[in-house]
Amino acid sequence: MSDKLSRLVEDLKRAHGDNLASVVLFGSAAAGNHIEGRSDLNVLVVLNRITPEDLRAAHPVITEWRKAGNSLPIYFTRDEMASSSDVFPIEFSDMTEIHRVLYGIDPFDGLRISTTNLRLQCEFELRGKLIRLRDLYIPNSGDVERLSRLMAESLSSFAVLFRHVLRLLGEEPPKKKREVVLSLASRLNLDREPFLKILSVREDNKKLVEAEAHQVFAGYLAQIERVIEAVDKI
Repeated sequence: MSDKLSRLVEDLKRAHGDNLASVVLFGSAAAGNHIEGRSDLNVLVVLNRITPEDLRAAHPVITEWRKAGNSLPIYFTRDEMASSSDVFPIEFSDMTEIHRVLYGIDPFDGLRISTTNLRLQCEFELRGKLIRLRDLYIPNSGDVERLSRLMAESLSSFAVLFRHVLRLLGEEPPKKKREVVLSLASRLNLDREPFLKILSVREDNKKLVEAEAHQVFAGYLAQIERVIEAVDKI
Protein backbone atom coordinates (compact mmCIF):
# COMPACT_ATOMS: atom_id res chain seq x y z
CA MET A 1 0.00 0.00 0.00
CA SER A 2 2.77 2.46 0.91
CA ASP A 3 4.46 1.94 -2.48
CA LYS A 4 1.20 2.69 -4.31
CA LEU A 5 0.70 5.88 -2.34
CA SER A 6 4.30 7.00 -2.81
CA ARG A 7 4.00 6.55 -6.58
CA LEU A 8 0.71 8.44 -6.61
CA VAL A 9 2.24 11.37 -4.73
CA GLU A 10 5.21 11.56 -7.08
CA ASP A 11 2.92 11.39 -10.12
CA LEU A 12 0.69 14.14 -8.71
CA LYS A 13 3.71 16.33 -8.00
CA ARG A 14 4.81 15.98 -11.62
CA ALA A 15 1.28 16.64 -12.90
CA HIS A 16 0.47 19.68 -10.76
CA GLY A 17 3.87 21.13 -9.85
CA ASP A 18 3.74 24.12 -7.50
CA ASN A 19 -0.06 24.10 -7.67
CA LEU A 20 -0.18 20.97 -5.48
CA ALA A 21 -0.78 21.95 -1.85
CA SER A 22 -1.61 18.62 -0.17
CA VAL A 23 -2.22 14.94 -0.71
CA VAL A 24 -4.10 13.31 2.16
CA LEU A 25 -5.10 9.71 2.86
CA PHE A 26 -8.36 9.26 4.77
CA GLY A 27 -10.81 6.48 5.58
CA SER A 28 -10.04 2.89 6.57
CA ALA A 29 -6.48 2.93 5.23
CA ALA A 30 -5.60 5.99 7.33
CA ALA A 31 -7.13 4.26 10.35
CA GLY A 32 -5.00 1.16 9.79
CA ASN A 33 -7.99 -1.02 8.85
CA HIS A 34 -7.17 -1.38 5.14
CA ILE A 35 -7.77 -4.85 3.65
CA GLU A 36 -5.83 -5.30 0.41
CA GLY A 37 -8.16 -6.08 -2.47
CA ARG A 38 -11.28 -5.15 -0.51
CA SER A 39 -10.81 -1.69 0.98
CA ASP A 40 -10.55 1.52 -1.02
CA LEU A 41 -7.64 3.90 -0.77
CA ASN A 42 -9.41 7.23 -0.22
CA VAL A 43 -7.31 10.21 -1.25
CA LEU A 44 -7.91 13.95 -1.01
CA VAL A 45 -5.94 16.21 -3.36
CA VAL A 46 -5.77 19.90 -2.46
CA LEU A 47 -4.66 22.40 -5.10
CA ASN A 48 -4.08 26.13 -4.81
CA ARG A 49 -6.40 26.60 -7.79
CA ILE A 50 -8.51 24.27 -9.92
CA THR A 51 -9.13 24.93 -13.61
CA PRO A 52 -10.10 22.49 -16.37
CA GLU A 53 -6.45 22.56 -17.45
CA ASP A 54 -5.34 21.52 -13.96
CA LEU A 55 -7.78 18.61 -14.01
CA ARG A 56 -6.69 17.52 -17.48
CA ALA A 57 -3.10 17.48 -16.26
CA ALA A 58 -4.12 14.77 -13.79
CA HIS A 59 -5.74 12.56 -16.44
CA PRO A 60 -2.81 10.14 -17.00
CA VAL A 61 -2.15 9.84 -13.26
CA ILE A 62 -5.76 9.22 -12.27
CA THR A 63 -6.33 6.83 -15.19
CA GLU A 64 -3.51 4.59 -13.95
CA TRP A 65 -4.70 4.95 -10.36
CA ARG A 66 -8.20 3.78 -11.30
CA LYS A 67 -6.88 0.92 -13.44
CA ALA A 68 -5.29 -0.41 -10.26
CA GLY A 69 -8.79 -0.61 -8.73
CA ASN A 70 -8.69 2.58 -6.67
CA SER A 71 -11.40 5.20 -6.21
CA LEU A 72 -11.24 8.62 -7.81
CA PRO A 73 -9.42 11.10 -5.56
CA ILE A 74 -11.43 14.06 -4.28
CA TYR A 75 -10.18 17.45 -5.47
CA PHE A 76 -10.55 20.65 -3.41
CA THR A 77 -8.84 24.02 -3.46
CA ARG A 78 -7.32 25.40 -0.26
CA ASP A 79 -9.99 28.09 -0.13
CA GLU A 80 -12.76 25.51 -0.55
CA MET A 81 -11.37 23.48 2.34
CA ALA A 82 -11.63 26.51 4.58
CA SER A 83 -15.16 27.44 3.47
CA SER A 84 -16.88 24.05 3.05
CA SER A 85 -16.97 22.64 6.58
CA ASP A 86 -20.44 24.13 7.07
CA VAL A 87 -21.92 22.02 4.24
CA PHE A 88 -19.81 18.87 4.74
CA PRO A 89 -19.62 18.66 8.55
CA ILE A 90 -19.96 14.86 8.71
CA GLU A 91 -17.40 14.19 6.00
CA PHE A 92 -14.92 16.77 7.30
CA SER A 93 -15.39 15.59 10.88
CA ASP A 94 -14.48 12.04 9.85
CA MET A 95 -11.50 13.23 7.82
CA THR A 96 -10.29 15.54 10.59
CA GLU A 97 -10.37 12.69 13.08
CA ILE A 98 -8.63 10.11 10.90
CA HIS A 99 -6.27 11.18 8.13
CA ARG A 100 -2.63 10.98 7.12
CA VAL A 101 -0.84 13.74 5.23
CA LEU A 102 1.16 12.17 2.39
CA TYR A 103 2.43 15.46 1.00
CA GLY A 104 2.31 19.16 1.81
CA ILE A 105 0.35 21.02 4.45
CA ASP A 106 -2.35 19.54 6.68
CA PRO A 107 -5.58 21.02 5.23
CA PHE A 108 -7.50 20.08 8.40
CA ASP A 109 -5.19 21.98 10.73
CA GLY A 110 -7.31 24.59 12.49
CA LEU A 111 -10.53 23.52 10.72
CA ARG A 112 -13.59 24.03 12.92
CA ILE A 113 -16.72 21.87 12.64
CA SER A 114 -19.89 23.61 13.82
CA THR A 115 -22.03 21.48 16.13
CA THR A 116 -25.11 23.20 14.71
CA ASN A 117 -24.19 22.24 11.15
CA LEU A 118 -23.27 18.71 12.23
CA ARG A 119 -26.66 18.27 13.90
CA LEU A 120 -28.49 19.55 10.83
CA GLN A 121 -26.66 17.22 8.46
CA CYS A 122 -27.12 14.26 10.83
CA GLU A 123 -30.87 14.82 10.93
CA PHE A 124 -31.03 15.38 7.16
CA GLU A 125 -29.11 12.17 6.42
CA LEU A 126 -31.02 10.11 9.00
CA ARG A 127 -34.40 11.22 7.68
CA GLY A 128 -33.33 10.59 4.09
CA LYS A 129 -32.12 7.09 4.90
CA LEU A 130 -35.31 6.35 6.84
CA ILE A 131 -37.45 7.37 3.86
CA ARG A 132 -35.28 5.25 1.58
CA LEU A 133 -35.51 2.28 3.96
CA ARG A 134 -39.31 2.46 4.00
CA ASP A 135 -39.42 2.66 0.20
CA LEU A 136 -37.09 -0.32 -0.25
CA TYR A 137 -39.10 -2.42 2.20
CA ILE A 138 -41.99 -2.54 -0.28
CA PRO A 139 -40.21 -4.44 -3.11
CA ASN A 140 -38.12 -6.52 -0.68
CA SER A 141 -40.89 -7.50 1.75
CA GLY A 142 -41.81 -10.61 -0.24
CA ASP A 143 -38.36 -12.20 -0.02
CA VAL A 144 -36.80 -12.99 3.37
CA GLU A 145 -33.22 -13.09 2.08
CA ARG A 146 -33.53 -9.77 0.30
CA LEU A 147 -35.20 -8.19 3.34
CA SER A 148 -32.44 -9.50 5.61
CA ARG A 149 -29.80 -8.10 3.26
CA LEU A 150 -31.59 -4.74 3.17
CA MET A 151 -31.54 -4.49 6.96
CA ALA A 152 -27.90 -5.55 7.23
CA GLU A 153 -26.69 -3.12 4.57
CA SER A 154 -28.76 -0.21 5.85
CA LEU A 155 -27.59 -0.69 9.44
CA SER A 156 -24.01 -0.34 8.24
CA SER A 157 -24.93 3.05 6.75
CA PHE A 158 -26.87 4.14 9.83
CA ALA A 159 -23.91 3.18 12.04
CA VAL A 160 -21.78 5.82 10.28
CA LEU A 161 -24.34 8.47 11.28
CA PHE A 162 -24.74 7.03 14.78
CA ARG A 163 -21.07 7.86 15.42
CA HIS A 164 -21.85 11.53 14.91
CA VAL A 165 -25.02 11.36 16.98
CA LEU A 166 -22.89 10.08 19.86
CA ARG A 167 -20.56 13.04 19.34
CA LEU A 168 -23.51 15.42 19.46
CA LEU A 169 -24.49 13.79 22.76
CA GLY A 170 -21.03 14.50 24.14
CA GLU A 171 -19.62 10.99 23.88
CA GLU A 172 -16.54 9.70 22.08
CA PRO A 173 -17.78 7.04 19.63
CA PRO A 174 -16.17 3.60 19.51
CA LYS A 175 -14.30 2.55 16.37
CA LYS A 176 -16.27 -0.59 15.45
CA LYS A 177 -19.76 -0.34 13.98
CA ARG A 178 -21.27 -2.94 16.32
CA GLU A 179 -20.03 -1.02 19.35
CA VAL A 180 -21.29 2.27 17.90
CA VAL A 181 -24.79 0.86 17.38
CA LEU A 182 -24.98 -0.67 20.85
CA SER A 183 -23.49 2.42 22.52
CA LEU A 184 -26.14 4.65 20.99
CA ALA A 185 -28.87 2.15 21.89
CA SER A 186 -27.68 2.27 25.49
CA ARG A 187 -27.34 6.08 25.51
CA LEU A 188 -30.88 6.63 24.16
CA ASN A 189 -32.42 3.64 25.97
CA LEU A 190 -33.40 2.01 22.67
CA ASP A 191 -34.56 -1.57 22.21
CA ARG A 192 -31.32 -3.41 21.38
CA GLU A 193 -33.00 -6.59 20.15
CA PRO A 194 -33.66 -5.53 16.52
CA PHE A 195 -30.10 -4.25 16.22
CA LEU A 196 -28.61 -7.42 17.71
CA LYS A 197 -30.54 -9.63 15.29
CA ILE A 198 -29.53 -7.54 12.29
CA LEU A 199 -25.91 -7.56 13.45
CA SER A 200 -26.12 -11.37 13.62
CA VAL A 201 -27.36 -11.40 10.03
CA ARG A 202 -24.54 -9.08 8.99
CA GLU A 203 -21.69 -10.64 10.95
CA ASP A 204 -22.69 -14.28 11.42
CA ASN A 205 -24.88 -14.84 8.36
CA LYS A 206 -27.84 -15.66 10.62
CA LYS A 207 -30.95 -16.77 8.74
CA LEU A 208 -34.30 -15.25 9.67
CA VAL A 209 -37.65 -16.89 9.01
CA GLU A 210 -40.35 -14.81 7.35
CA ALA A 211 -42.38 -13.78 10.41
CA GLU A 212 -39.22 -13.02 12.39
CA ALA A 213 -37.76 -10.89 9.58
CA HIS A 214 -40.85 -8.68 9.42
CA GLN A 215 -40.93 -8.38 13.20
CA VAL A 216 -37.27 -7.37 13.28
CA PHE A 217 -37.85 -4.80 10.54
CA ALA A 218 -40.76 -3.25 12.44
CA GLY A 219 -38.66 -2.95 15.58
CA TYR A 220 -35.68 -1.64 13.61
CA LEU A 221 -37.79 1.05 11.95
CA ALA A 222 -39.20 2.14 15.31
CA GLN A 223 -35.73 2.53 16.84
CA ILE A 224 -34.45 4.56 13.89
CA GLU A 225 -37.44 6.87 14.32
CA ARG A 226 -36.52 7.29 18.00
CA VAL A 227 -32.94 8.21 17.07
CA ILE A 228 -34.25 10.90 14.72
CA GLU A 229 -36.56 12.25 17.42
CA ALA A 230 -33.58 12.50 19.78
CA VAL A 231 -31.42 14.31 17.20
CA ASP A 232 -34.28 16.70 16.45
CA LYS A 233 -34.30 17.73 20.13
CA ILE A 234 -30.55 18.33 20.47
